[in-house]
Amino acid sequence: MKPINVKSEIAPLKKVLLHRPGKELLNLIPSRLPELLFDDIPFLDEAIKEHDAFVKILQKEGVEIVYLEDLMSEVFEERPDLVKPFLYQWLLEGDIATKKWQDFLYSYLIENYSGKDLVLKTMEGITLREMPSEVRGYSLQDMIAPNDDLIVDPMPNLYFTRDPFASVINGAIISKMRYKIRRRETIYADYIFEYHPFFKGKVNRYYDRKNHASIEGGDVLVLNENTLAIGISERTTPDAIEKVVHNIFLDEESSIHTVLAFMIPATRAFMHLDTVFTQVDYDKYTVHPAILDGLTIFELQLDEKEEVSIKRVDGKLEDILEKYTGIKNIQLIQCGGDDLIASAREQWNDGSNTLCISPGKIIVYSRNVITNELLRKSGLEVLEMPSAELSRGRGGPRCMSMPLVRED
Repeated sequence: MKPINVKSEIAPLKKVLLHRPGKELLNLIPSRLPELLFDDIPFLDEAIKEHDAFVKILQKEGVEIVYLEDLMSEVFEERPDLVKPFLYQWLLEGDIATKKWQDFLYSYLIENYSGKDLVLKTMEGITLREMPSEVRGYSLQDMIAPNDDLIVDPMPNLYFTRDPFASVINGAIISKMRYKIRRRETIYADYIFEYHPFFKGKVNRYYDRKNHASIEGGDVLVLNENTLAIGISERTTPDAIEKVVHNIFLDEESSIHTVLAFMIPATRAFMHLDTVFTQVDYDKYTVHPAILDGLTIFELQLDEKEEVSIKRVDGKLEDILEKYTGIKNIQLIQCGGDDLIASAREQWNDGSNTLCISPGKIIVYSRNVITNELLRKSGLEVLEMPSAELSRGRGGPRCMSMPLVRED
């Protein structure tokens, strides 16, 4: 089997990519939370316990876990010559543009860290406090900056591994992240797919992080081996979708021939399609009721001239899903049910963001009690995980997982 094989949202999950939350969360400070895309500061010790509980559920279900930090350290082990270009790229994209600072920080990193510790340090960021006193003379900014000033920002959103790329059939969409603070996250995927011996030369890329328009993995859902859904959202643009569509359609190894573009409100609460809509069984989907009124969907296909044709698709969401998936009697399970307060609250806490590990069996946050009970009443097997701290990053079990292999 190929290193990536994802032809649906619900087929039995066999292998998944995760990142265990680390010291990057300790470099979150209140004054910079909006810029770092957090609404609050998770307690790291509890966040790790919650994430480990997530891992235990997956392992109990027979899912193989691979960690982003391990894959990247294996790249360095296989190709030590890549450490230097990687670090200089990481520094440049981290806004270290001065050659003097680049050289100093490069030396600091390789003299104090290696292997997996080096990878984790790049995720954590660097503070001025770590530097010797002489660097204060490098610039006026360095002389006046407080000790805890961040020289290189952390990447606190990394535990949401769904976003930096998306697995589609046997290929991948490498994201161009919407916000600058997250763009360095995709460097890891870029190196892993290019150089890791398990992935090298085996993964077709349908989008590249260097492209101009933004797209993120949370907006990409594989409805079946022929149909892809992509959200037009706060973080994914129509331009990026058209580019992805064209590349997927022209790839002879891809079976996708139809893409449905879902236009959802461009707000933080609805940041990705999977925060308001996920598949949980052959005929069942979770949905946030607020998107149902006024939801606009477009069909993209390839015409005889090998150009992308686009048309608006009208009708109820259930009917549209039945048409394009071939499954009858589609059921939409509303987050929070008909209680508007519960719906808003539980959607904010990712009640609609479920990870399906096999048809009808899903992992959810335990805090969304009303939605979880509705899912059980609909015949689903609901596996709950703790979420007091992880949910502060505004992402659920699907956000925290990137499937690499599902059964066909």
